[in-house]
Amino acid sequence: MTDSDLAKVLFTTRLQASDHPTAFRVRAAIADRLRTSDAGSCAAHVAQEAGDHPDAYAARMRWALEAVSDAYSPCLQAAAA
Repeated sequence: MTDSDLAKVLFTTRLQASDHPTAFRVRAAIADRLRTSDAGSCAAHVAQEAGDHPDAYAARMRWALEAVSDAYSPCLQAAAA
């Protein structure tokens, strides 16, 4: 999955930027969500939120993208080495 895909999954979890989640919590939330639903249903939920609440969507998606990058980049760097 790409960072964008993972961010969409994270977007659909209960984690919030105000929780200041650790990388471990971000990865755990994504793993939990993927165990209970597929990426397609997450994408549909994200699209619905974007249409219903575009102002909140943009800020939450920016946070989700940043959180995913922070949570997974060390893993990706280690795998590439």
